Amino acid sequence: MDTEKIRDKTDNKPYEVEEMFHKKLGTDMNYRHSYIWPFVIGHTVLQASGFVGLYSVIFHAKLATTIWAVWVGFWALQGVSLGAHRYYTHKAYKITKPVKICLFFLQTMAGQNSMFTWARDHRLHHTYSDTDADPHNSKRGFFFCHMGWLMTIKHPLVRKKQKELDISEFRADKMLMFQHKYFFYLYFVIAIVLPVSVPMYFWNETLWSSFFVGYCFWYVTTLHIMWTVNSFAHLWGTKPYDKRIQATFSNISWFVTFADGWHNFHHAFPWDYRMSEFGKFRGSSVCVIDFLAYVGLIYDLKTASPNVIYGHMKKHGDEVGQKMLAEKQNPKTNKNTTNMFIKNLD
Repeated sequence: MDTEKIRDKTDNKPYEVEEMFHKKLGTDMNYRHSYIWPFVIGHTVLQASGFVGLYSVIFHAKLATTIWAVWVGFWALQGVSLGAHRYYTHKAYKITKPVKICLFFLQTMAGQNSMFTWARDHRLHHTYSDTDADPHNSKRGFFFCHMGWLMTIKHPLVRKKQKELDISEFRADKMLMFQHKYFFYLYFVIAIVLPVSVPMYFWNETLWSSFFVGYCFWYVTTLHIMWTVNSFAHLWGTKPYDKRIQATFSNISWFVTFADGWHNFHHAFPWDYRMSEFGKFRGSSVCVIDFLAYVGLIYDLKTASPNVIYGHMKKHGDEVGQKMLAEKQNPKTNKNTTNMFIKNLD
């Protein structure tokens, strides 16, 4: 497949990341978030159910049920990645109606709030990244940005900036607002009833394993996979593209998200559908997008041009970024894998 032929649009607009540095917001470490205890209890029970699911995978469930759980979890993540993240939050491409319907189905299955809520909060995250207006501000520590933010009362600045955020195009999208209005009903059917029923009906799995593996196991696992981007990829790693921001290149996040964890690039160029410029080294989501673009179901894919990428790296990248640029200029002297990624961009 010729990737260059399906990347229809190269976006060389000013970096959105620059806007963040003019907000002049920070983190008030004297502020303490209040826990919502019913949410704390709910998440505790949910995490425990995930461990029960893991136990069932090892000792009780049929192999087909485990494969089914992995399959469902993978595509649920694609619903979030392609739909809520790349399409609604960043407008990284345009989609046809059949793809839109499929993405709504898959994102509902993922159970990470409605598409509306997810995209709204993520736009806020990029606009005020790692400040008190960021819903999962990494400056408040690993637990908070990983999952604690879902158990606490939102910071007043988050609520204030949510109201100021321009999401008029969201409210004008009838399918988006329908899913938002009826999300919990749709979620119950799509994410619980359907995945649990399939193992019981098609290969006579027990109700116990069907529920704890066919729902709890994959659901808890996919939640933590997505949460690693908010935590690991904002706390540890290198910053080849922009050392001024918290977002990093995290190997852990890259591994568990199927190569979607090159977060420093994403925060520098959020409109780029690839989430990294590593040429032929595509993650699972990019492979799905490229295939859908190849068959004409996704179009107007946005990418940052090499000149924009390298110019930003030269100006703002850390020592790793400078080394990558040096390798780009003199590839014969390079024996590292970074140049393999970079040279594929040309």
